Amino acid sequence: MFRLLRLLVESFVRLLRSRRDLMLENLALRQQLAVFKSKNGRPRLATSDKLFWVAVRRLWAGWKKALTVVTPETVVRWHRAGFRLYWAWLSRQRVRAGRKRISEAVRDLIFQMVVDNPTWRAPRIHGELKMLGFDVSERTVSRWIRRAPRSPEPAKRWLTFLRNHREAIAAMDFFTVPTLTFGVLYCFFIIAHDRRRILHFNLTRNPTTAWVRQQLREAFPYESAPKYLIFDRDAKFSPEIVAAVRAMGSQPTRTSFRSPWQNGVAERWVGSCRQDLLNHVIAFNERHLKRLLLEYIVGVRATPSSKSATSVLN
Repeated sequence: MFRLLRLLVESFVRLLRSRRDLMLENLALRQQLAVFKSKNGRPRLATSDKLFWVAVRRLWAGWKKALTVVTPETVVRWHRAGFRLYWAWLSRQRVRAGRKRISEAVRDLIFQMVVDNPTWRAPRIHGELKMLGFDVSERTVSRWIRRAPRSPEPAKRWLTFLRNHREAIAAMDFFTVPTLTFGVLYCFFIIAHDRRRILHFNLTRNPTTAWVRQQLREAFPYESAPKYLIFDRDAKFSPEIVAAVRAMGSQPTRTSFRSPWQNGVAERWVGSCRQDLLNHVIAFNERHLKRLLLEYIVGVRATPSSKSATSVLN
């Protein structure tokens, strides 16, 4: 009895509704019926079905009453997703106004100039770019300079220091050589960075602080010390040696712990000396090794060191 009464009430209400609403409701119900018939198992709506319900939501106020496949919140979510896709597509098609952005290669070149030349400013970098053929304004260069990384890696900072001051840098180091009598000789040398010249070398069996200080005095007489002197953190280079280097007017620059690459010029010379000479002969004694090293240094055209080497032999 209750079902019959409900059916009569719904029929009377439908008679009062407009023909347009009846057609839309009939179309919505048919669409959902087609979804249930065309799918096996749980119905899954295709893109066309989602577009249909988004359009019905815009055209018919009573769309929620006829919806049974999904909830109304799902249709609203579909509508919002389509709205976002539309505006994303529209923003990609938009024509950019204003000055054309510089290429990534030019930006990287500006950053490289800033890192390699910390004292350069926008006018200097702009002039260099003009000479290289890049058409870019000084204001653009100034803007990208402010965005350049200010703290490069420690290795890059060290290499920049070596390149900018190579003519005012010398390095000193020790290396050991075994003798025929199973003794060990300590070879001390000082090398200039500009032309890879050996400025001074000498040998000893016991490298004390006083001995190293004397070698520095012989290598740099009459205030001829370089501006920077690089050496590692070997115990033989004690604080007294650091003070002696400062007293000569040179700035001591000690490498980091376990970083032989920071004194790469000296390390490479030691490697070349071992590969070319020391790996092929056995030194009898200290005088024999001095003569071999002197001949090797003169042979590689290190003429500025010949006077120091000759003084050591004499």
